Formats: sequence, structure tokens, C-alpha cells
Amino acid sequence: MMFYSTNNKAPKVNFVEALFNGQAPDRGLYMPETIPVLTPGDLAGLKGKSYSRVASSILYKFVGDVLSRDELDRLCEDAYRYPVPLERVTDRQFVLRLDRGPTASFKDFAALMMARMMQSLGKGSGRRLVVLTATSGDTGSAIARAYFGLPDIDVIVLFPPGEVSECQRRQMTTLGKNITAIGVKGKFDHCQALVKQAFSDPDLDAVDLTSANSINIGRLLPQAVYYIYAYLQTANPDESIVFSIPSGNFGNMMGALLAKRMGLPVSHLVIATNANDEVPVFFRTDRYQMIDPSRVCISNAMNVGHPSNFARVVDMYGGRMDEKGNFRVRPDLQRMRTDIFSVSIDDAETRRTIQDAWKRFRLLLEPHGAVGWAGLERYRSETGDKGLAVSVETAHPAKFPEEIESLLGFSPEIPESLSGLEILRESFIRMPPEYGAFRDFLRDRYLR
Repeated sequence: MMFYSTNNKAPKVNFVEALFNGQAPDRGLYMPETIPVLTPGDLAGLKGKSYSRVASSILYKFVGDVLSRDELDRLCEDAYRYPVPLERVTDRQFVLRLDRGPTASFKDFAALMMARMMQSLGKGSGRRLVVLTATSGDTGSAIARAYFGLPDIDVIVLFPPGEVSECQRRQMTTLGKNITAIGVKGKFDHCQALVKQAFSDPDLDAVDLTSANSINIGRLLPQAVYYIYAYLQTANPDESIVFSIPSGNFGNMMGALLAKRMGLPVSHLVIATNANDEVPVFFRTDRYQMIDPSRVCISNAMNVGHPSNFARVVDMYGGRMDEKGNFRVRPDLQRMRTDIFSVSIDDAETRRTIQDAWKRFRLLLEPHGAVGWAGLERYRSETGDKGLAVSVETAHPAKFPEEIESLLGFSPEIPESLSGLEILRESFIRMPPEYGAFRDFLRDRYLR
């Protein structure tokens, strides 16, 4: 299995190189040269299997040339030790709760697996990896927890202090050891730009940098698994399914799109953004314009004005988009519209959805999951499709207690993974959104 860059100006590489490079040298994102096919027999054979076994089976199709099946089984069993519940809301509507991992976020699925693959594939290499991660909410905490204490790996997480919740911040800033948190005075897009610039800076060539953001192929592949797992848990033989996915940097929806291209019978993907509506506007008008600065919404992990992974989506439909959002080759928009229903949900509708879902179904949603649920309801209303549908809940409601309490009048029960954070000591570096300051920090720490 070889992986190419979406910018098509870099050599193809195997999975090991793609994983450790993070981003291609031409600043593109790695994509699999061929997408393995899931047959109906494959799906039937996975029916009733544990999540870890489904994960191992799917990932082996992509990485079986560099990881043995036994090793992949071991890594998956170690990573996925928590439940993956599907909550039935109506007869044909479910919520996939991806919030039961160690940081109560869907980011745990990809972060835990990627950390284990990096550790296994890098064993004995003598390398000291420096993992750079930008976060608008849950990514940083999931990466920090997944890599915490691993030998020969440092993690640096950049986050905008004014746009993450206290819980999200504390999950990043109370670990220490090999985890360094940097609060950047700006927005997520500033953090993401600093990470991208560091990768292309020749002054840092001597630092073994890699990325744990969703631009890394090691984050993308594991995200295809839970869509396949959800289908296996809910669908009848040969039945098609709709997934509604709250979307910010578009890594999560790319996992669903990859599963669809593998042959999972997905009839539509509902891509629900918050008020950062650059992608829904593109679907409506055929004009793409990044939002700078990104708009601040209560679904803060989705406050992204130019999603990195949209370049992968464009690539899947025959187009090419550079890192600044310019089309070098335009994608097949008609085909995109056939597969994808793209919608923007503002804060007012997000709040109404939290209240309405609780009142009608006793369905407890946090802001990101509410964006997904509202998007699904919009899709069903506009298309009349009443078939099997799964909406994705990406974070535990207890990560947003103030919002839940103000809207519903009670605080959500705190899971064990979030308890006790308030008494831990925080430590993080403050930095302006200037690349020179970040480059100097990296040089001082790793080149002296």
C-alpha cells in the first residue's frame, strides 16, 4: 500500500513514512493510492465481532504490509478497552456515542491507535519524535493522553485559551512529563498555521517532527472503523445508511467518506458545521472562501475557518486544493452533492436542539452532537428520507456543564475520565500567534 500527496508534488511513500512524516514535503496530505474493497461477505463476517476485532480487520487492509495481523490485534485490543454504545432514539434513528474513551471524546479512537502504531513501528529506531498538534478543543487532550508517558516521544499541543472549555484545557495542561501545552493568543487557525509552517521550515530539519492532527494518515484510517462498526450494529442485510457528522476540520467525515468508498452502503453523508459555513456555502454556490478569523461558536472544537481535510475530500472527487484553499483542479461538485448533504447550524439552533432532543426523547446532547442531530433532522425534513440513520455524538455532555445546566436545568453526570481535573495543577506556556516565537521555542528546546 502506497500513499500519495494531495498536492501531487511529492514522492509516494509507504505507511510508515506517511505516519512519521505527518504531512507530505509539498505540504499536501497523504492519501492511500488504492482503497481496499469491503465485500458483503466481509461485512457479514464482521457482524457481531468486538470493536477491537473490527478495527484490526479494517486497518489490516491498509497497513498489513508493515504490521502483522497478530501485532495489529494486540494494538487494537490495547487501545479499545471501552464501550462504543449506539443509543436508539427512534426505530430507525440512532446516536453513536464516541465519548467513552479516556478523554470522553471521539478523538480518543484515532489518537490511541496512532500512538500505538507509532510506538510499535518506531521501536528500536533511536529516534526521538516531536509530535506537533493544534487543537480547537478535544484533539489536544486526546493526543496528550494517548502519548502521555511514552518513551522517546514528546508532544507539543497548541491551543487558543479563549476558545476551549475549562475541562478541555485542564486535560491538556495538567499532565506534564512528555506533554507541553502552549496557549496561543489567537484562534485555532493560528495554531494550525504555526504547526504547518514548522513542518516546511528547513531550519527545523534536524528536529524529528511529526503531526498528530487529523492531517496525519494515522489519524484518518482509524476513524473509518466506527462507521463500519455502527453499520454492523444497526443495519439489516443490504440496507443502506445515512450518517450525520458534526464537522470542523473534516477528519471525522473523511473517515466516513473513506468507509463509503470501501463499499459500506452509505446513501448519504450529512456534514453539519456550526456557523463556520465555508463548506456549506461552497456546496450551495460553487465558491470556496475561507473564514478568517473563524467564528466563535459554543461547539468550539468545530471553530475552523478552513478545514485542512477538505483537501482530501476534494481529492476524492477528482479535484486538487492547495493549503490556502485555492482550487488547482476543480472537483466534481455534482457528484459531491449527490453523496453529501452539507448544512450549517448556528448557536441558536444548536441550543434549541439540545432542549428539544431532551424534551422529546430524553436524548442528552452536548453542542457538537446537537449540531449533528440538527443536521440530520434538516436532512430528513428536506429530503423525506426516513431510512436508517446514525448521528454522531463526539464528546461527553459533562465536558460542557455550564451550557447543559443553563439549557436543561441540571448538570450531566461526570464520567470517571473527567473527575478530579479541577484539583490538578495546571502548567502551560503562553505565546503570541507569530511563527518566529514558535520556531525559536522549538530550536531552543531541540537544537541546543
